Amino acid sequence: MPAANPQLQHRPASAEDLHEVVRFPQDADELFFAYPKASWPLTVGQLAAAMAERRGSTVALLDGKVAGFANFYQWQHGEFCALGNMMVAPWARGQGVAQYLIEAMERLAREQYKARLMKVSCFNANAGGLLLYSRLGYQPRGIVERRSQDGRRVALVQLDRALAD
Repeated sequence: MPAANPQLQHRPASAEDLHEVVRFPQDADELFFAYPKASWPLTVGQLAAAMAERRGSTVALLDGKVAGFANFYQWQHGEFCALGNMMVAPWARGQGVAQYLIEAMERLAREQYKARLMKVSCFNANAGGLLLYSRLGYQPRGIVERRSQDGRRVALVQLDRALAD
């Protein structure tokens, strides 16, 4: 069930949306959470490259303005999709955009990829993301070591949730 905000909608992302989306991460840490391979600051070129190799790039609209972005960085038809590049515009945070977009991506995973499972990964320092995924029913399945941009050890928490029919 989508978040109960009638001002929220979604549609496939377009090249024109990227100029807006690259402004969502407010610092290098936020960019790392959403797109660890990107370098700060996020550019249209970096995001376009991600879109080209990923699937299902989608924007959430709040009152008609681009407010969120996500896609799948892995997908296996009939099995799972893995959510990536999850970002919400600073002005739209705390208004249900992330939850709405995750639910829209879950529907897309079920309908287009016949996925039975949605996977997400979230860095240990991203408390807001971990709390949101937990609230939406995602369960931790593993923790893998990664390196931050400055070489520090960080934990990438892998979570998943079964998708209802």
